[in-house]
Amino acid sequence: MAQASLVVQINKRKLYVSLPFYGFSVAMALLLICFVPINVSAAARRQPPQQQQQQQQQLPQKLRFDRNGEFKILQVADMHYADGKTTPCLDVLPSQVHGCSDLNTSAFIQRMIAAEKPNFIVFTGDNIFGFDAKDSAKSLNAAFAPAIAARIPWAAVLGNHDQEGTLSREGVMKHIVGLEHTLSQFNPSEAHIIDGFGNYNLEVGGVEGSGFANKSVLNLYFLDSGDYSTVPSIPGYGWIKASQQFWFQRTSAKLRKAYMSPPNAQKSSAPGLVYFHIPLPEFASFDSSNFTGVRQEGISSASVNSGFFTTMVEAGDVKAVFTGHDHLNDFCGQLTGIQLCYAGGFGYHAYGKAGWSRRARVVVASLEKTEKGGWGAVKSIKTWKRLDDQHLTGIDGKVLWSKNSAGKVE
Repeated sequence: MAQASLVVQINKRKLYVSLPFYGFSVAMALLLICFVPINVSAAARRQPPQQQQQQQQQLPQKLRFDRNGEFKILQVADMHYADGKTTPCLDVLPSQVHGCSDLNTSAFIQRMIAAEKPNFIVFTGDNIFGFDAKDSAKSLNAAFAPAIAARIPWAAVLGNHDQEGTLSREGVMKHIVGLEHTLSQFNPSEAHIIDGFGNYNLEVGGVEGSGFANKSVLNLYFLDSGDYSTVPSIPGYGWIKASQQFWFQRTSAKLRKAYMSPPNAQKSSAPGLVYFHIPLPEFASFDSSNFTGVRQEGISSASVNSGFFTTMVEAGDVKAVFTGHDHLNDFCGQLTGIQLCYAGGFGYHAYGKAGWSRRARVVVASLEKTEKGGWGAVKSIKTWKRLDDQHLTGIDGKVLWSKNSAGKVE
């Protein structure tokens, strides 16, 4: 067995740990969940009654495809927002330093909203940089303000830095779900015990008035990938736990059953997209010959493999996974039928690379036309990135998934 190595990158504000991967048997873990009492971490607790009441009072609005048969998602990764105009930018060109602050991050979101007109925005963690935020609640309000002002539905998951300020990890998620226009959820109401905060799913209905208007034709999953390991013998970052994977499996199976039932019963699951912060160990499976984008730093995943990638493959509906965390990576690569994608660093108070533009990922799902000229199921999912330069340059357009008329995945 190779020697374990530990490298701390202070300037990057992250801990990068390289250890041998330890394979966990998720199947055995799920079996234990079903038959023995569960001993979970302090993060895994019942949903607070006041949170349940709040969610009942604020029923989420229905996401659906627009009349052009499209649903567009803007992914914003690693804003690292702190205190607004008094918070300096990191890793920018000397000519950009003067006057550069968190407000540049806000302006980038506003530019992306104006240019892409997304139907939905997903913030994939490290939304604020807790260490530098004097008041975490105010920082969260400011970080999400552009989406709120635009009145666009949005959702967020937690990263490994959100809780390092004046709010706990639980407190951060509670604050997020109380903000305007968010579809974020504290945790699924049906899962009484689950690790982390901010595990939930959202359904995207077909075009209003079509035969698929009341069916979820695109499923979105959001998970808390944790912050840091709480197991003394396992250093490094957190991971997606067995309780979360069990919830994901049950949710995926439930959605599959609904999609394959009348009316308009389909022959297979609706496509699913998964969002969380810390990349899986499988992101290290690629090199420059089999991905689109760039890899400019190591894959800072957990030092153990909890088996979530295998769980997604077995579920059969997941077409792509989207993460952040490693700001200098922005690639997409396909492994066993699932696209694994980074967004690339977005925030100006996050580490970056001078001269390498901050960026955002856009994903658009498109519906097929039915024989009668209406809108049907999803036919393709595409992605590209935009740079925060003078022209919001679009780069690395790619088809993530598509099906032909026979229903086969290409």
